[in-house]
Amino acid sequence: MTTTPPPPPTPVLDLQQIRKSFGPVVALRSGSLQVHGGSIHALVGENGAGKSTLVKIVAGLYQRDGGTFSFQGEDVNFTSTAESKGAGIAVIYQEPTLFPDLSVTENIFMGRQPVGRFGRIDRAAMRTEVAELFDRLGVSIDPERPAEGLSIADQQVIEIAKAVSLDASLLIMDEPTAALSGVEVERLFAIARSLRDEGRALVFISHRFDEIFALCDVVTVMRDGSYIATSPVADTSVDELVRQMVGREVTELFPKQPAAVGEEILRVEHLTRAGTFSDISFTVRAGEIVSLAGLVGAGRSEVARAVFGVDPYDSGAVTVDGTRLPPGNPAAAMARGLALVPEDRRKQGLVIDASVGRNMTLAIRTALARFGLIATRTENASARDWARRLEVKSNSLDTVAGTLSGGNQQKVVLSKWLATNPRVLFIDEPTRGIDVGTKAEVHRLLSELAGTGLAIVMISSELPEVLGMADRILVMHEGRITAEIDRAHATSENVMFAATHAEGAAS
Repeated sequence: MTTTPPPPPTPVLDLQQIRKSFGPVVALRSGSLQVHGGSIHALVGENGAGKSTLVKIVAGLYQRDGGTFSFQGEDVNFTSTAESKGAGIAVIYQEPTLFPDLSVTENIFMGRQPVGRFGRIDRAAMRTEVAELFDRLGVSIDPERPAEGLSIADQQVIEIAKAVSLDASLLIMDEPTAALSGVEVERLFAIARSLRDEGRALVFISHRFDEIFALCDVVTVMRDGSYIATSPVADTSVDELVRQMVGREVTELFPKQPAAVGEEILRVEHLTRAGTFSDISFTVRAGEIVSLAGLVGAGRSEVARAVFGVDPYDSGAVTVDGTRLPPGNPAAAMARGLALVPEDRRKQGLVIDASVGRNMTLAIRTALARFGLIATRTENASARDWARRLEVKSNSLDTVAGTLSGGNQQKVVLSKWLATNPRVLFIDEPTRGIDVGTKAEVHRLLSELAGTGLAIVMISSELPEVLGMADRILVMHEGRITAEIDRAHATSENVMFAATHAEGAAS
């Protein structure tokens, strides 16, 4: 007697052949995604692959031009975010948008406060439910504290708690770990796994392969607005995902070339800023890539900003080619050949509403001016040269910088500072939020720049990037350098040990 196998379970979310255009620009040619309950599903692809557009269709921000969209087995076409949320879909973005002046509890219940006798808001019921939610999620956040000042990690937990309180059956997390420390990432993963075990469906969007393989059950790859493949995470590999994402073999994600290390250019001695960093000393030589590594909050970015003169310091000295720099004076640092590509390229590195060409020449406008005026021809010539050298993908130099992909925005910021012909380049999180193909391009560029004699200080939270690109690694923990490790002896184990302990083993 033969038995009929049970039918496959109905997916919570089923998108097939989704199409979406914005005028002549095709954002989605054929987007497909099928997500089941009790599963964490990774969605990966280069910037511009169509991931965000697909998510915005699910969230009700956009409406599709074609294809089929079903949720919980029913055909849907959300025309607003309220419809999507009402159906049981929650999107947790990289930077949540809470109301800062309201309490944690008020944020979770915004727009749906329970009402008790006489039509008054039942605050006791709200507090009780929030306490139960946080206990269920295994987190400790004061429900009565204002949302203002909360870390990004805690803000994300509040968004997740809101989704759980609404009994959302699908949670989409868009680059949720980009600004989190290792401990915060582990907490987020624990919450995600508990939600999966409750039978909810989760979509996890990330550029970090180690996170995908540590957390996710299934992975879908998109490229150029189209669906490419879906496979169990256990049955694929990083090399295979990269090949599917970029449509070619990326033979070297870290194309570090040996460079002749020259004379000392930068010396930092006993730099201290109370409560932020203490007794920071290091040197950087021509042609060398030195990485400041460590966990988020270790003080790495703060050291770079102090050396460059953006932030003050209490004691210590910074010298370039033997000449001491005055503290708190970025103009003097630039005049001596220092350049700083900041961590937040959109807020600190770019004038978002200005053109690509204008952004590329911002740091050299004084040099380009003649009698106080800058000829458009002169400005465009300089910008065009850097756009070509860094292979910036833009329709024209007049394109608004804020419309470029993350990778191309990073190249524009790099162009701005390389145009100053620096001796020392500080670059903070050079590939954060950048797809794998562009990461390889940025790494290749850094290696080439070191080969020309540029001294580079690279701040990175991505351990594979640190190990793959640095000649020397300075590991920071709680504002102090706990280890200095050369390339030949650096391992993920000894770097992480130094990043999490007050005293690392220098080599």
